[in-house]
Amino acid sequence: MSKRRLLLLLKPLDGYPVFRQLDNFSAAAAIAMANSKMLRHLDNRLQVHKDAVTFCQDVLQRKSVDWETLFCHSLCQPICNVDLVVTVGGDGTLLQASHFMDDSIPVLGVNSDPTQVEEVEDFLDEFDATRSTGYLCAATVKNFEEVLDNILENRTAPSEISRISIHVNSKLLPTYPLNDLLVAHHSPAAISRFSFRLMKDDHPCTSMINCRSSGLRVCTAAGSTAAMLSAGGFSMPILSNDLQYMVREPMMPSALKSNVMHGFVRSGQKMEIVWSSDDGVVYIDGFHISYPIQFGDVICISSEAPVLRLFLPHHLLLRSCHL
Repeated sequence: MSKRRLLLLLKPLDGYPVFRQLDNFSAAAAIAMANSKMLRHLDNRLQVHKDAVTFCQDVLQRKSVDWETLFCHSLCQPICNVDLVVTVGGDGTLLQASHFMDDSIPVLGVNSDPTQVEEVEDFLDEFDATRSTGYLCAATVKNFEEVLDNILENRTAPSEISRISIHVNSKLLPTYPLNDLLVAHHSPAAISRFSFRLMKDDHPCTSMINCRSSGLRVCTAAGSTAAMLSAGGFSMPILSNDLQYMVREPMMPSALKSNVMHGFVRSGQKMEIVWSSDDGVVYIDGFHISYPIQFGDVICISSEAPVLRLFLPHHLLLRSCHL
């Protein structure tokens, strides 16, 4: 039997911008930063991440697998010719990897620097000591070898996680959001004007809703605990094929807001958006990937996208079984 082929994708080691800016500080500011608790915290985060990378590599050395290491910001082509992708970082690293993956290769996320509740509480009055959430990551250094062995010995299987398909003027965009997308004006201070309706089998399910707001967010089940939940949306079952949408800060009577400004695009439905502002942007899974849109463009959104085969954390699997 041939060896499994594995790609180890890493969060960049220069992921903390304060270290890149120290040379630009004045001498007094640099000394103050060097002595600050915040800088020591960031330095520790970097070291913890490096130690996690080394640990994962040491584990792989002991396994009967062929593997190579790549920093995720070096990705420029679709991932292929491997049997498994392992990301080491957090949810952001996993999201970046997903943009270069179809539904043929499974992925395992390793949270290299989990948040420590006691640490957050200790520094609550000084700075935000939150580390990595790792909501979608099934492993940490504590259980990586166990989780990896279960995968290699076929004792566990990946789950199929929905993503979003986006067409602009009938042209499919090449990136499938795993978490969410935001359709908005390129300036956060500008009003976004657009109209939307739900469609099924090319027929309208709802009337056209005309909006003036700060944009429209659409999320998957996997992304429903991120920005959508913070904005007042709902957490969705992780294996749901539905999408959730919310108009951000709508400028319309409050009686209408709850009825049409927040809802769901059910499996089999599509959302059609007509953009009515000058310059707009479709932001995918944050701000790193974006596509420009112009007045009159029609954006079509649905869950008819290749799924991501993801090894889920145990607690999410248990939760999905009880829903």
